Amino acid sequence: MGIRTEATTLEGVVVVTPDRFGDSRGFFSESWNCNTFAAAGITTPFVQDNHSFSASRGTVRGLHFQAPPHAQAKLVRCSRGRLFDVAVDIRKGSPTYGQWTGAELSFENGRQMMIPAGFLHGFVTLEDDVEIAYKCSDYYAPDCDGAVRFDSPQIGIDWGIAPGSAVLSDKDARAMDFADFDSPFTYGGAA
Repeated sequence: MGIRTEATTLEGVVVVTPDRFGDSRGFFSESWNCNTFAAAGITTPFVQDNHSFSASRGTVRGLHFQAPPHAQAKLVRCSRGRLFDVAVDIRKGSPTYGQWTGAELSFENGRQMMIPAGFLHGFVTLEDDVEIAYKCSDYYAPDCDGAVRFDSPQIGIDWGIAPGSAVLSDKDARAMDFADFDSPFTYGGAA
């Protein structure tokens, strides 16, 4: 078993595609193997798995982060349907601070996105009934939980949906604009 990796425009954010082995019954794939990922340079220790379901196309979840001392790296995959996954660099002093990258993740393509701590994370569902599964490098800590508006003009993410049509949680609808955000992360390490 192996994986293919694709660098993105943001240092540390990597798109990973595990090998699939199929026949007339379907396929088998190792979505996570510590040794295989370590051989590809991904050595993040994960402690928690999360699973999310979104019923409607155009559901946006994000942009989320968890601040130090409980910052989280994430390995994200789509276990049903299709979504557009996004990471935004929020490491103060980074040459790509405030820039974003995105990739379509789907059940069909088997792609995953590795997002280190120090990045905002969010996604939009591209069809109804989408499931996302992701590994986290630290446990959920409500006191460190934060969000930035998904449509902050300073970031300029192209979500591929009509303005005002996003299906949002109350938390995401109330999130602060990126212009008002004081990041707790510093390039080269947490603040």
